[in-house]
Amino acid sequence: QVQLVESGGGSVQPGDSLTLSCVGSGFRFGHYIMFWYRQVPGKGREFVAEITSLDGTRYADSVNGRFVISRDIDRKTMFLQMNNLKPDDTAVYYCRANVDMQTYWGEGTQVTVSE
Repeated sequence: QVQLVESGGGSVQPGDSLTLSCVGSGFRFGHYIMFWYRQVPGKGREFVAEITSLDGTRYADSVNGRFVISRDIDRKTMFLQMNNLKPDDTAVYYCRANVDMQTYWGEGTQVTVSE
């Protein structure tokens, strides 16, 4: 059974950095495209970043140049390094994996950026 578990969220100040982690199990980690999304109350989930099976990456314009997506296949963990955080980055961050034509989500981790 595919499972995704996020961690690393917290409360930080503008300009700070934070790294999120997503541990995957139940599938061949590294063989499938994986994503980070985020969601604020009252809005739909917003694409943040993706990493493909060939380690190609893509970012939303709003985070490009500040966030870095990566993964460690041996640890079955995907990361999102977030730098120069802004109040608009406040959201619940979700890990997503597309495995064998099905979509799986983690439970999310809260990131709050405020003075």
